[in-house]
Formats: sequence, C-alpha cells, structure tokens
Amino acid sequence: MNYSIRIFGLMSAAAIWWLAGLYLYLSPKLPEASALTDIKLQTPLRIVSSDGQLIGQFGEQKRIPARYEDLPQSFVDALLAAEDDGFFEHSGIDFLGLARAVSELVTTGSKQSGGSTITMQVARNFFLSLDQTFIRKFTEILLALEIEQRLTKEEILELYVNRVFLGHRSYGFETAAQTYYGKTLAELSLAEHAMLAGVPQAPSRNNPLSNPKRSEVRRNWILGRMLALDMIDETAHQEARSSTDNASFNGLKVEVDADYIAEMARQVAFDRLGSAAYTDGYVVHTTVNGNLQQAARDAVIDGLITYDNRHGWRGPEQQHPPNQDETPEALKSRWAKALRAMPVIADLSPAIVTQLNEDGAALMLRDGSDGALSWSNDLRRIRRFVTEDRRSPAVRSVSDLLQVGDLVRVSQRDEALKLAQVPRVQGALVSLDPSDGSIKALVGGMGFVLSKFNRATQASRQPGSNFKAFLYAAALENGIHPATLINDAPVVVGNLTNEDMWRPENDSGRFYGPTRVREALTFSRNLVSIRVLQQLGVSKLIEMAGRVGFDVSDMQPNLTLALGTHAYTPLEIASGYTVIANGGFKVEPWLIDRIEDVDGNIIYQADAAVACARCQSEPRDDDFREASRIEDLLDDADPDVREAPRIIDERVTYVLTSMLEDVIQRGTGRRAKVLERNDLAGKTGTTNGPRDAWFSGYNKDLVTTTWVGFDDYSLMGKREFGGTAALPIWIDFMRTALPPQSAEAEMPAGVVRLRIDKESGQRSDGQSTSIWEVFLEEFTPSNQRGRTHSADTEDLDGLF
Repeated sequence: MNYSIRIFGLMSAAAIWWLAGLYLYLSPKLPEASALTDIKLQTPLRIVSSDGQLIGQFGEQKRIPARYEDLPQSFVDALLAAEDDGFFEHSGIDFLGLARAVSELVTTGSKQSGGSTITMQVARNFFLSLDQTFIRKFTEILLALEIEQRLTKEEILELYVNRVFLGHRSYGFETAAQTYYGKTLAELSLAEHAMLAGVPQAPSRNNPLSNPKRSEVRRNWILGRMLALDMIDETAHQEARSSTDNASFNGLKVEVDADYIAEMARQVAFDRLGSAAYTDGYVVHTTVNGNLQQAARDAVIDGLITYDNRHGWRGPEQQHPPNQDETPEALKSRWAKALRAMPVIADLSPAIVTQLNEDGAALMLRDGSDGALSWSNDLRRIRRFVTEDRRSPAVRSVSDLLQVGDLVRVSQRDEALKLAQVPRVQGALVSLDPSDGSIKALVGGMGFVLSKFNRATQASRQPGSNFKAFLYAAALENGIHPATLINDAPVVVGNLTNEDMWRPENDSGRFYGPTRVREALTFSRNLVSIRVLQQLGVSKLIEMAGRVGFDVSDMQPNLTLALGTHAYTPLEIASGYTVIANGGFKVEPWLIDRIEDVDGNIIYQADAAVACARCQSEPRDDDFREASRIEDLLDDADPDVREAPRIIDERVTYVLTSMLEDVIQRGTGRRAKVLERNDLAGKTGTTNGPRDAWFSGYNKDLVTTTWVGFDDYSLMGKREFGGTAALPIWIDFMRTALPPQSAEAEMPAGVVRLRIDKESGQRSDGQSTSIWEVFLEEFTPSNQRGRTHSADTEDLDGLF
C-alpha cells in the first residue's frame, strides 16, 4: 500500500515538474499583455453617404461588429447553451469538460464533444493556429487563463461574438444574421437565435443554407438545452421547435446604388491607408447625398433606356435552343445554369424563352420561376434596330421576334414583364455643390457590373457647344456684350495640317445673318461662336479655360475650340460650370469628407475652399484675369473658412448666367421649362456625327452635367442632340435634386440694364422694337472700349 502511494506521489511530482517545465517553456511565447487588451477584429472598409447610408464595403471578411450590451438575451442564452453554459462561473477552463473530451477520445478514438470554453475559443481564434496538437492545446489553456485575468466576461463574449466564422464569408453573429435572414440580431426570433448559435460547430456544413436539415437538428438540440437550463419555458420551447426556418442568402445590404462612387472612395482610402484600409474597420464618409445619388442613378438608367427604345430592339443576348435528344429535365437544368451566369444589370433581369404562343411568349426567369411576355400589351409594338437612323416596321408575329431558347432581358413595371435590352449607349452624370465643389451625386455608366470604366471621371470626350459658356465668359470680359452683332454667315477655314477645308455649319444647316450674341448663345449658333473667338483671340479663350481649371497643356490654338473640340471629362466640365454658378470663385471637386477609424476617431478631415459671398462686396479689381487668390478678407469673415480665390468678375458671371437662362427659357434647352422654375441656366452640347450629347445646367445650389454617347464613338443618330439625349436625364435628376426656389439673385453693382433695339443691338427707346438687356457698365452699346462689332463680313478679312 505504501509502495503504491509512493509510486503515485512520484508520478504526481513528475507530472507537476513536467507541467511546470512546459509552462516555463511556453510562457515566453504567449502574447504580451498589451496584445490581450488591444485585440483588433478584421473589419472591412465601409463607404457611406453624407447622410449615413451604406454605399459599399470592401474586405475579405464580412463583419458587422456588435456590442455586448446590444446582444439580445435570448441569443446570449442560446449561445451559452450551445457552447459553454458555465461561462460566467468558470475561470476560463472547464476541467470536467476537458476530462470528458479526453475520455471520449481515448475510448472511441474520435472527438465526440468539445472541451473548449468560449474563452479558450477566443484564445485559439485570435492568437493560435488550428493545429490539433497537445502543445497547442496546452498553450490555449494557459492563454485562456491569462485572458480571464485581463478582460471581463462581457468583453470576452463580445470578442467571441464578433470573431467567430459562421459560413458564407460571414464573421460574427451580427453579420450572420444579415447573411442568412436579412435582419439584425435584435430582430431575430428565438428559433433563429438558436439556429445561429449552432453554426460555429461546423460553419461551412451546418449553416442553414448549406445543410438545412442538419442545422434544424442542431437548433432543436440547443432549444432542448435551453429548456433544461431553465433559460426558456415549455411553451417557448415548443413554439421555437415547431417554427419553419426561412433562411435565405442575403448579400450586403447596400442602401444606395453608387458603385462608381464606392470605387473612387476605396481608391482614396487605399492610397492613404494601404492594405489596412480593408481590415481595420475604417469608415469613409463621402459628400454624396444618398437620395440625390439614387435619383441620379435612376435618371441615367431611364434616360439611356429611353434613348435605346427610340432605336429599336437588337435581338436576344444569347441563344440556347433545345438539343434534339435532350430531356426536358436536362434542358431546364441547362437553361437555369445559363441564367445564373448572367448578372442583373440596371434592374434588367435575364430570362429564357421556353415557349411561343398566340398570346406571347412563356419565360423561365433567373430565380427559376415562370413568366410571360404579352403580344397585345408589349411585343406587337416592338420594332427592330436597322441602323442608328432607321428601325424596321412593327413585327407581325411573336416568331418574328423570338425563338425558343432565346436569352433576353425583361423589366417589370406594374407587375407586368416587358421585353427589354441592356443599352449599348452609355452615359454619365456629375452633380456638384458650387459653393465648395463637393460631389453630391455621380454616375459613371449604365452599370458597374456591365463596365467598371467610370465615364464621369475617365472618359475624355469633346464637349461641343457645352464649352461655349467659357468662350462667352472670356468674350464678356473683353468687351463683347450680349447685344454685340456678329454675322452668322458661312466660314471656310483651311486646315493647317492637311489640304482639307473646314466648313463649319449650324446644326440647322441655315445661316441667320447679323445676330446678337445673346441669341447666338441661346440657339447655339456655331458660326457666330467662331467669329466671336476670332475677334476675341484664341489665346484669351485658352487663358480663360486654364483659369477656370481645365488642362490646356495640349490644347490646339485654333478656331475649332469655339465648338468644343478639346476633350474633357464630365467631372471637369461640371467643375468649370461651378465657377459661373458661384459668382466667379474657383472651387475644386472633392468626394471624401472624413475618414474615421473603428473607434470613431477622425483620422482625416477635408478642408475644402469655399466660395465666400461676403467677399463679393469688396472693392473690385479691374482685371481678375491674373487673380489667383483673395488676399484680404473681410473683417467679419469666419477665420475657420478657407476661402476660394475669385477668378472671374461676379458681373461677368451674372451677365453670362442671364444669357444661359435664356437657353432654358427659349433656346436649345427649353425642354427644361417643364421644371417650372426661372432660376435655371445651362447649355446643350452636341459633337459631329453626332457622337456625344451633353447638357450642363445650374442654379446657385447645384451644378449638374450629363453626357450620353458610345464608348466606341459610334454615331448616335441624326435626330439625337444634347437637348434630346442628355437634357432629359438632367431634367429627371434636377426635378428631385433641386431645393425649393429662393429669391432671385440681386444684380451686382457695375451692371446696368438698358433698352436696346432687337435688330441692331443699339440703344433704343422704341417700345415696340426694343427689349431690356444687361451690360457691364464699361461695355455698353454707346460706350465701348475699342471698335464696334458690326455685322459686316469684313470682320473676317485677313483671318485665314
């Protein structure tokens, strides 16, 4: 007996010495104390709008962090019942559980139940590998004891809830609630809490999507444990067990469709933060307004589809006809696979024609359900595309349009499916706040899924007459006023690079003779613009363009600039128009308002220059062309505001705006009168072909530029112009985006209003033939520096 006791004592001592040695060996390898109290979750980068709506998320791990105090009690109970019901009592180690697990491993040769507490799982998930070795397990035990000393139980549980992998790229239970149920954790039922609590055991196999039956068995076992532990009563237990699980895959809930904005913000974050941007939980707050962005996206898509419908249906995207020996089941499976491979683009879903009949066509939809297209309500009106200028006659039967196996697009309005197609034409929209240049909305194309090329910022296209606003700004500075007469007559220019002759024309193909400058801009008379540029001098237009912010380094100094032949992006054009809209101040477009870390600390804050209206009351300099910055601020100016430099006299922008208002009231942009406002100004633009259609318009609150065209510079059709293709998009957006109309802008000092003769442009007192016109006080019909601009064609003598 004494011998046995002695042997047991020696073995115990040996075990203690061995464990002590193992502890001394492993303890230096344990994480530092600071690492235990400063644990960081891999949390993705989030991009949000100015009003807090989610735009995008970037990172390998989907995670929505949750705080312990926000966890529903029924979820906490379910989790403890499943993983560690003694969590709040033990010191990090459940020795009975470990002994049971070791016993089962020895007797059965396999792992039957887990012996790891939640604390041990936190130690393993954050600091250790998943190697199943004794050394790793012992390290896990030591680390769990250390964690219990450093953190509270609530902090440990919060770490576990946010770190654990739960299948389908979801990390943390809040993310899993969104992935499987499309809800927050607080919105889930008891049964759903139990379902999620069962996932950590085998997240890739036992989640409610991958294996619903196995997950339900696990859920019911957890509910039984909760009942046995007095966490729930019998009634709740039975209700939860009998409930049907409605799990389905729910991707990231983006609240605003702004993929192009999200990508722009992601790039800025990566440039500033490196790869940590995707893992450290940063939040990028943009200047984009969520409601305006959604309105912009809808306007662009509707406008491009409307254009596309005017030019006819091009046929199915793909064809998957039945094979001769194919069984119905095999055919259906092949069609379903083809549909799953096709993304939904701009709310246009793919569908395959399964049958034709007199009433229309039967369809298989992307989700496997059935649909139908009506002959009488839809298909009989379809006309096929022939060229950009011609469509076929209306089809006579369904078979003239469709065949079984055709993969087509459908849209759904008023619960009825309509035959559709993804437009080939592309478009862009940029909307800026003219007071500081902040981007309020931006759309870079028909859809990010279709093309990641951002046409708003990357597509340099000729702006056409959209650029004339800057020509006339320079002209007004240099003595050409709204009543100046310029002859609208043929111009022939020899090209300096080859033997071709340039014979520009007005869009109408007509010549209008002597024309007042205001009328020329209102109706976009090209020949008058060329003559204005000749009288002004090309160098002055280039100087104005550079002052406004355009890159003029490779601008060719010739008369074609009057018609907007130098290519710029929609963002650059919109930025130029902000100078006119804000009274002459140079503001830069910007997107990122601030970046916050995972704890809400601001690590970057924008400091944009602001157009300061107070500065307009300062004494004017006679020549703003050389101005680069306002040096002297008013005594009462806000010292925290970084003021934008004035680069154009406010009187010039006032007179120019009055001319551009006429473009909308009675000129090429008159479709915008549907908005029933008198505070809007703008300019259309159409390039040769036509290949590009533009409209830029503004008031004091918002500047918006829209562009429509083909990426490959295809012709748009001879009846397409800025006023027909781009302006409707602008109207649809501005109808939502514009705030209520405010008081009319006051006329600045140094601007005079005079009566002039409609025909001659000279001062007149005749009531029947005269109109009111505005002028810079030093440039009026009766008081001009330099010679008068007559209607004689001799104005062009010696030009070429």
